[in-house]
Amino acid sequence: MTISITIANQKGGVGKTTTAVNLAHGLALEGKRILLVDFDPQGQCATILGLKQEPGAFDLLISEESLNQVARTTDRQGLYVVLGDKKTGTAQTVLSVQRSPISYTHERLVIPAEKDGFDYVLIDTSPSVGELQVQALWASDGVLIPCSVDYLASDGVFSIIKTLEKIHEEFDWRGNIMSVLPTFYDDVTRESKATLEDLRQNFSKFILKPIHRATILRECAVEGKTIFELAPHSRAARQYGDLVDFILNWNQETG
Repeated sequence: MTISITIANQKGGVGKTTTAVNLAHGLALEGKRILLVDFDPQGQCATILGLKQEPGAFDLLISEESLNQVARTTDRQGLYVVLGDKKTGTAQTVLSVQRSPISYTHERLVIPAEKDGFDYVLIDTSPSVGELQVQALWASDGVLIPCSVDYLASDGVFSIIKTLEKIHEEFDWRGNIMSVLPTFYDDVTRESKATLEDLRQNFSKFILKPIHRATILRECAVEGKTIFELAPHSRAARQYGDLVDFILNWNQETG
């Protein structure tokens, strides 16, 4: 059975793509067959993996090419990708104009992925609210919400939760919130500690241990490598390893 996970936050700069890529590779290292899908017009999944951007998401959703046509192998065993670029923004516009059914992305992406034997589909979304993000959320069994530990951090989480509640009420979404993942945590600063405490008070049911701010994560993007490749013994690798363990043990019935 394929588990689909959307990584989302309606606030930018929260480490969403970094989380999506490292989680995808971490799961692949555990022997899982992973499909990472980039629904963000910035196309940064390709950059972090050292690949060239291409309109895979557009071709899948708008040109209606099959998943087998747009999915690409990587040089990481078990990790496959559907890449994105600026045409992904066009895809969102077209889906809105065409008034595509809420199930469209699920039918084009998740169902074929299950037939192809993927264990997990991870969807990285843009911070802007739109048809593509809503469809990705509806297509997911679980939603992972990265949240930078800074001023007004809770606002972005509350926004995505309200969107999920709306999708549940209006379109009978049957998935769950998996967790809120604090990112860019700095245990030296008062603001960071206070914000983390605020997140824990507001989202105690969902909050995970934080990912610390780390220069090595920025270096990964420059080198086109994941944290497990560039610095496998670093604190950041251990923390993302903990996230991988959480996902492997997540029960979607009680998520």
